[in-house]
Amino acid sequence: MNEENSLLILDDDEVFCKRLQTAMSRKGFNSYGAYSIREAKDLLKESIPKYAVIDLRLGDGNGLEIVSIISKQREDSKIIILTGYGNIPTAVAAVKEGACDYLSKPADADDIEAALRSPYEKIPDPPANPMSADRVKWEHILRVYEQCNRNVSETARRLKMHRRTLQRILQKKSPR
Repeated sequence: MNEENSLLILDDDEVFCKRLQTAMSRKGFNSYGAYSIREAKDLLKESIPKYAVIDLRLGDGNGLEIVSIISKQREDSKIIILTGYGNIPTAVAAVKEGACDYLSKPADADDIEAALRSPYEKIPDPPANPMSADRVKWEHILRVYEQCNRNVSETARRLKMHRRTLQRILQKKSPR
């Protein structure tokens, strides 16, 4: 494998991971995937990739653990954190561990390639199709709702909103 174009994609969504591997291979990367922290650690024993796209929340742990391993063993690595649960403290933690960028799902292969190929010091161009503010709000509400085991009253309390307002939001279709 060409170490200069090696790309590890770590995501517990196997379909997404395989699609992204295919797309990034077409863009010139030698991409390979892992679906868990354990599997990624096994792959890292063989070689440390120059590039990595790592999901933050995985079934068996936090992707920041893998970010830390890669960045400590390969200083020239470029690591992108990819997550559906974006927030400022997590982005700060990711950068402290060695990530160079942080993208919210759904991010496409073009956004990821732009982030990987941009100079490390330079902030990459904004995504061509960023999520709308309404979509970001919707994603956050759904995340908290799922974390509260789909309990509307508990979710409303944690989000500091009226329960009926939350019910109306949840009944609507997701914004684009």
